[in-house]
Amino acid sequence: MSSPAMPSAVALTVPGFWRRSLHHRSFVIGAVLTLLLIAAAALSWVWTPWSPYEMNLADKLKPPSAAHWLGTDTFGRDVASLLLVGARASILVGVIAVGIGLTLGTALGLLAAARRGWVEEAIMRLTDFSMAFPAILSAIMLTAVFGAGIVNAIIAIGIYNIPTFARITRASANAIWSREYVAAARACGKGAFAITFQHVLPNISAVLIVQITIRFAIAILAEAALSYLGLGTQPPQPSWGRMLSEAQTMMWQAPLLAVFPGMAIALAVLGLNLLGDGLRDLLDPRLARAR
Repeated sequence: MSSPAMPSAVALTVPGFWRRSLHHRSFVIGAVLTLLLIAAAALSWVWTPWSPYEMNLADKLKPPSAAHWLGTDTFGRDVASLLLVGARASILVGVIAVGIGLTLGTALGLLAAARRGWVEEAIMRLTDFSMAFPAILSAIMLTAVFGAGIVNAIIAIGIYNIPTFARITRASANAIWSREYVAAARACGKGAFAITFQHVLPNISAVLIVQITIRFAIAILAEAALSYLGLGTQPPQPSWGRMLSEAQTMMWQAPLLAVFPGMAIALAVLGLNLLGDGLRDLLDPRLARAR
């Protein structure tokens, strides 16, 4: 996906934003798929067709039917129930990991743009070093020390997100610091801290909002990959990635066991990417005027 254009905070308050969003195909499709993901996770807290933790070997590898809408897995568990509960792990990892990256990365990027000089250089070199350790490699290192688990997966993905947010925030903030109204604020005696929170952060918020959706999609993919390798969500908690891992040995006997979690991951990531593309277009004042 291409890097998002720099939108202005003004675009967030355009009166016709919601009217325009309803006519933006990518935004609508992405919003619907994202809402379905959230609805599936929310529904799993109050209802599932069957218990996702209850095994019944007598009913293993059943095809889709009225009793089991998407069939059963190798342990006789209902696949539809596993998918619903598995959405929780994806959202949990996405929210916390992206939150870590957003909070720490944005703070570092704002500091680099405000202080410049050796501070900016040190922060940027630190982000370069962090980017040398992708999420999966970081999870493997954490697992070797602390053991496998969803907490270590969240920490690894969160650390992976920090340099991305720091770089985007720093680049966007530098552009705002060169504007005339910031120079006027400095001439009036405002300090770097006040300018950052009163002028810089509000004007880069739209960029960060778009990036959140993109990083959320990447976090879901990373969680699925880590769970597939046995480094993420641990049994008995359902996970889409582990469902794929368990299904790979049954590809010839029950290929649908891999199709359903694969489709869930693909639709969740597609929805968030389309939502990010739509927000980028809608929050960019130049594209907003064109529409």
